[in-house]
Amino acid sequence: MNVPDLTVGKRLFVGEGSPWVLGVGPLEQRGSAYIEGALVVGDDGAWPPILPAATVMIGPLKNSDSPTPIVLGIIPCCRPVNNSPYSLAVNGPTAALGPLDVDDNISCSGAINAAGDIVALGNVKSQCGGHILAAKKNFDIKHPSKKGYRLRHTCPEAPYNDVYIRGKVKNKDKIALPSYWKKFVDKDSITVQLQPIGAHQDVIIKRIDDDYIYLQAKGGMPINCYYHVFAERSDGEKLIPEYKGKTPEDYPGNNDEYSVSGYHYDVRQTED
Repeated sequence: MNVPDLTVGKRLFVGEGSPWVLGVGPLEQRGSAYIEGALVVGDDGAWPPILPAATVMIGPLKNSDSPTPIVLGIIPCCRPVNNSPYSLAVNGPTAALGPLDVDDNISCSGAINAAGDIVALGNVKSQCGGHILAAKKNFDIKHPSKKGYRLRHTCPEAPYNDVYIRGKVKNKDKIALPSYWKKFVDKDSITVQLQPIGAHQDVIIKRIDDDYIYLQAKGGMPINCYYHVFAERSDGEKLIPEYKGKTPEDYPGNNDEYSVSGYHYDVRQTED
């Protein structure tokens, strides 16, 4: 049945309710609308029958009377009207004030700045050569040697899969290594930097075992120094910092071990 065009005054209300947010009396917003129930726009066949999937459901453009869609100011060339790649185009800032669940890729032409978590059921990808910005680069894994524990580190940037500790040793002749390093790092990769405090002490490293770095000062002087200890993780292959390729998919090593901006950002591990 064909329904003639319906001209509505300055506001359209469908259903019950008093949408105060649209203004009352002299404050009412001209051209506003309120719909009590669910609203379907575009392809009605994109949604299950009877049970609404959301308050507003927007499917692909279906009306054959519609002209070729103009998306964000760009007129697509030779694109079929019924096959627009977009169900929703917003030309201006958009706010999501609640959780945003995505079951497909997010493509952006700029940066995604996240003050909190970005949760996606699919990959979060950047097709612009840009970055996904976060406050810190972290990893959180099952503890390598303590049952029922997890281990979280924040990562510096380097051409090695390194971990480090730093601190100060005073009136002692050894530096204690973290207990979990025994099964976590390559012992032969350990390097140590010492910075004497107050006076030259000629501090040397006598030896390193699984638990300690043993020090010795000239003439038995009391040791007072800062230290930095670096070691390379042993739970995986070595990082290949430079390689020939156009995308992270060209990496010659095992990409499953890495979380890369624009490629495979979020990998979650559950407890065994």
